[in-house]
Amino acid sequence: MNTGDTAWVLASAALVLLMTPGLAFFYGGMTRAKGVLNMMMMSFGAIAVVGVLWIVFGYSATFGTDIAGGLLGNPLQKFGLAGVLDTGTNAPLVGTIPEIAFVGFQATFAIIAVALVSGSIADRAKFGAWMLFAVIWVTLVYFPVAHWVFDFNKDAAGKPTGGWLGQGLGVIDFAGGTAVHINAGAAALALALVLGKRKGFGKDPSHRPHNLPLVMLGAGLLWFGWFGFNAGSALGANAVAGYAWINTLAAPAAATLGWLLVERLRDGHATSLGAASGAVAGLVAVTPACSALTPMWSLVLGLLAGVVCALAVGLKFRFGYDDSLDVVGVHLVGGLIGTLFIGLAASPGAPAAATGLLYGGGLELLGKQAIGSFAVLLYSFVLAFIIGWTINKTMGFRVPPEHELEGIDVSVHAETAYDFGGRVGGSFQPIGEVLTLHTAVHGGRQPAQASTCGNSKVEA
Repeated sequence: MNTGDTAWVLASAALVLLMTPGLAFFYGGMTRAKGVLNMMMMSFGAIAVVGVLWIVFGYSATFGTDIAGGLLGNPLQKFGLAGVLDTGTNAPLVGTIPEIAFVGFQATFAIIAVALVSGSIADRAKFGAWMLFAVIWVTLVYFPVAHWVFDFNKDAAGKPTGGWLGQGLGVIDFAGGTAVHINAGAAALALALVLGKRKGFGKDPSHRPHNLPLVMLGAGLLWFGWFGFNAGSALGANAVAGYAWINTLAAPAAATLGWLLVERLRDGHATSLGAASGAVAGLVAVTPACSALTPMWSLVLGLLAGVVCALAVGLKFRFGYDDSLDVVGVHLVGGLIGTLFIGLAASPGAPAAATGLLYGGGLELLGKQAIGSFAVLLYSFVLAFIIGWTINKTMGFRVPPEHELEGIDVSVHAETAYDFGGRVGGSFQPIGEVLTLHTAVHGGRQPAQASTCGNSKVEA
């Protein structure tokens, strides 16, 4: 065991866990004011659900001994983390770190993968239905797919016993372009189709982001945590981590410029939302590739991802699916770009030591990357659609129309994020008390101007 490597992985795990609250801010700011709490609750709900399942059987299903030809680990082998809790001289190791530290690091990947999906169903999903979906999807989709991509275990004789994509086929995915981003993006598309469009989709201006500083704060936290996501995946405080760190700076920086350039040329102005979205698009794209590309190629990848994702987010209006917060346009498209780009520009001098087409490696690596990308995309989309459709037909996945119009925070959680219409401190206050307070403060003068806010009439 190396204590420096262990310290770095534990710190990285904390950084990656912070990404999910960061995602809550990012997504929350992009929703309407009356749905921000519900949006943030779906991210925090993912932490709760996945945290429990990961300890009980999720880690075992992902990294236990393979029982299905590279498709699934044994969910009972390390049930309740049995066999990984020894902290003495015989503590099991993953590389140079204790396995229990690796358990925590990988848990944070599972958590954010689930949370990412929620962005496609903003303002219209029942919280209970979302939590049930999270339980089933992470069990049937994320745990198996993570086993396909991340499990490189071998038996006592040195025979590979890991997943069929990473260890078997040789797909390169350093930190989760397939397992996290393509996986979550495909599921997000499926759920958007199951739930249908929000009321007024494409027409109602209230669907615009309600708090852009919150969006930029969330993007900043995501970028900060992403250094743990990518550089931490080296599982050591070493040169590979440094290489991944630099690429995690390069690609999102270039992607931000690419997204803003598209906005400037298309719309005449560059926006803060575009800057935040561009950074995330670049982070998504470089996630699988940060050990395979040189920093210069990471700049190219980032610029490409920023431009393409900026254009891709508009596809929902052309094809009529309501991906509320652009999970498909950023995470699915960005994940595909990054994973496939490895097949083109992987440098033999990078830590992954792979040779892409542009370095004379032919089409073999690109073919492997394509198989990995679309296998995960199809599996996740089909399973997510079936799970979402079943929940919708049984307990119902979407809130009633009147609740959607009133605001999902109030109708589902009986809370409000802001003091609107006599709702003070996240609770309800009778409007009579508000008017009495107004009279006392203003010496009996009546409101000069009033407007409707929620179901109450208050001073504008």
